[in-house]
Formats: sequence, structure tokens, C-alpha cells
Amino acid sequence: MTRNIPVFVAIALMLSNCAANRPVAPDGKKGDLAACPDRPNCVSSLSDDKRHFIAPLTYEGTMAEASARLMSVLEQMKGAKIVSRTDTSIQAEFTSTVFGFVDDVDFRFDAADRRIDLRSASRVGYTDFGVNRRRVEEIRRRFQAAAPSEP
Repeated sequence: MTRNIPVFVAIALMLSNCAANRPVAPDGKKGDLAACPDRPNCVSSLSDDKRHFIAPLTYEGTMAEASARLMSVLEQMKGAKIVSRTDTSIQAEFTSTVFGFVDDVDFRFDAADRRIDLRSASRVGYTDFGVNRRRVEEIRRRFQAAAPSEP
């Protein structure tokens, strides 16, 4: 029986992952970014603490152009699924290949400051071993690489 404990733990983790829901901001608006929980499995450009903070994406041109470019980047990434899109926000999910863990990645466009605030967080577990931070930096790299060249 004790040899089966790792199997039971893995199954419990997978089942708890299936039951997890996308978090919403404290005011309940899905377009806003929820605060990071007090766990190291989340990064946000709106966080006040260093552990969770990550710089927002910035862009030149129009918000519509930046949104189209970000959509193109996300659609090319492995495990990504666009959940919703409005004129000012994009919500995506990234599913891991092995266990099927889902991470929520939300973007909110600020046309006045030409920035895209973002949040990337694991739905379950305590740590993500830096996966969310690395994912956002990969999105940043691809987003910048896809920027139009200066004439």
C-alpha cells in the first residue's frame, strides 16, 4: 500500500487541478487583474512586492496593433488557449504537458501609457519553480521581436 502513495498523490493533484477555477479581481470584474496570493506561483506587473513583481509589456503604435501582436504571440505558444478577448484585455490559459496543470495569464491594456499590465499565476499548488516568470519573459521576448521596425 505504501508504494501506491505517490500514485495517489499524483491523482489527487490532477483532480484538484481540474476543480480549480480562474480567479477574479476583488471587485469581481474579470477584465481587471486579481492580486497575487501569498505564494511564489504568481507574477504581476501591479504587485507592490519584489517577489511577485514583473515589468509590464510596453509598446509603440496603437493599442489595437499591440493587441493583435500579442494575440499572434500567444497563439503560437505551446499549451496556450485564449479564453476571452475584449478591446482592453486578453485572458489566456496555459496547460502543462505532463500533468495538465493550468496557469491563468491575464493582460490589461493601458492606451494612455502604452503599456500592458499582466498577471500570470498557477491555479493550484504552492510553488511553480519560476514557470510563470519565465513564461512572461518569453512572451515579452516574442512580443518585442514581433514589433515593427523603425523606418
